[in-house]
Amino acid sequence: MATPGDLTDFFTVSLPEAEIRLDKLLSVHFPDHSRTYFQYLIEQGCVLVNGSVLKKREHAKVGDEVEVCFQLTPEISLEPQNIPLDILYEDEHLIAVNKPANMVVHPAPGHPKDTFVNALLYHCQSLQGTDPLRPGIVHRLDKDTSGIILAAKTAMAHAKLVELFSERRIQKYYLAVCVGTPKEGLIDAPIKRHPVQRKEMAVNFADGKEAKSVCRVLGKNEQLSLVEVQLLTGRTHQIRVHLKHIGCPILGDGVYGSANANKKFHPQRQLLHAQRLEFRHPITGVALNLSAPIPKDLMFYVELLR
Repeated sequence: MATPGDLTDFFTVSLPEAEIRLDKLLSVHFPDHSRTYFQYLIEQGCVLVNGSVLKKREHAKVGDEVEVCFQLTPEISLEPQNIPLDILYEDEHLIAVNKPANMVVHPAPGHPKDTFVNALLYHCQSLQGTDPLRPGIVHRLDKDTSGIILAAKTAMAHAKLVELFSERRIQKYYLAVCVGTPKEGLIDAPIKRHPVQRKEMAVNFADGKEAKSVCRVLGKNEQLSLVEVQLLTGRTHQIRVHLKHIGCPILGDGVYGSANANKKFHPQRQLLHAQRLEFRHPITGVALNLSAPIPKDLMFYVELLR
């Protein structure tokens, strides 16, 4: 799925889509963005059908190729902002930050400022990468997920970090509080976009993308468990979807969680924390083991369940 940072994306119109207005069709294919956003792109000539510009009320035909060039809207800018950062590690090549919950990683429609990227630009003055809309970013965390996130400060570091992530040479460990007690071990359940709820992901054994997580129970009581999850792959919402799939959703998760448990315990957000990254420095080769302190809201449950 594309985001503004992916710059361009394509899809081919299927038979059921042929009578759908173009702006609505785009919002179905790319559900992270609104029809208003796509109306803006269409007006700017950033949406092509078979290489030509169509008006937003026009319909594409079966078999037409739609090309979308994602752009920042006028209200979004990559201005540096003096937002404090909890820096865990930094050198001339990269920076690791403990991202608080409720911070969006990069500017996008609906979140034009006060993001991790705005803060990084202020702190680093310049960031390098292949994506002008998400400079320095090599991976991301959900808005409500706290914990460690890496960013590159040079083009070479960016390229090598992307390579490390794609080759699964960065070990990623998360802490989560979940409902019930999950079975320990490997969760091997492919994931793809939910067929109906287009902003959600779901396990799909027929044609989902490979998704593997390793779960270890660190503590529990009769209702909740504290677990460590190691990501072996990096699909969107992977831990949240996997824990839901095995019947132990993350406490506080408003999308994949248990409404009854959320109402009973009143967590303020999904209790998921990116605690640790292990990898070799992309430039120097030095082994790094970086960890992010556990935030207070999660620490309450750590102490309770351990």
